[in-house]
Amino acid sequence: MCHPERSKAKSKDLDYFIFIPAYNVAATLAGVLGSIPPAVMERALVLVIDDGSKDDTRGAYENFVGEAHLQYMRFEFNRGYGAVVKTGISEGLRSGARYIACLHGDGQYPAEQLDEFFAYLEREPELALVQGSRHAIAGGAKAGNMPLYKRLGGAFLTALENVAFRQKLTDRHSGFIVYNAEFLKTLDLQKLSPSFDIDLEIISIADACGYRLAELPIPTRYADEKSNLNVVTYGLRVLRQVLRRLCLR
Repeated sequence: MCHPERSKAKSKDLDYFIFIPAYNVAATLAGVLGSIPPAVMERALVLVIDDGSKDDTRGAYENFVGEAHLQYMRFEFNRGYGAVVKTGISEGLRSGARYIACLHGDGQYPAEQLDEFFAYLEREPELALVQGSRHAIAGGAKAGNMPLYKRLGGAFLTALENVAFRQKLTDRHSGFIVYNAEFLKTLDLQKLSPSFDIDLEIISIADACGYRLAELPIPTRYADEKSNLNVVTYGLRVLRQVLRRLCLR
């Protein structure tokens, strides 16, 4: 693993840290970076974590021209989403930022709404996190071309999870999350999942420990991109977490 490279702007004390999981996102990375609101960029350190991409993701990063504090980190081989999230959180905590956001590099999540999410946490500092929900507005997922099997599977799993966990959410499987760093400091990152269910695991820990959670609506965006998520394996991991939580109640 490479250490973060020097940012394109001089570093200073910043309120926000944004880490971007990036795997074969050469076609979308510049658009994602360019969609982060300027007011957020002024207060943020942005770290692109290249998870062993086989395309020119690095070139897309290097060619991006912006005013942000940008850094780049690359894993020499693909280590998986869980490893990227744990690294992103670790680097965010090390930066001293008060709020840490996960923004995927494939363009599925709305970078332009980050200001809304950060502002929400600043108004509600007792929250552990704010998650973007693609199902908060009825019909939004279908309108955004989410595949039918994902809509049905997500609805089934979310219904089970809302039975198992205290706080009810509409979309526990969105990867667009902004965290309160004070909550993240309580986690043992090494014990967290190495796979895609790490987001749900963190949400589950927050719920079990009595932290407040919140969600804000976001648009659904599906095009022709190839997903790296194995839905069967992911579903089984989610069910395992649900059963574990039910047994502890």
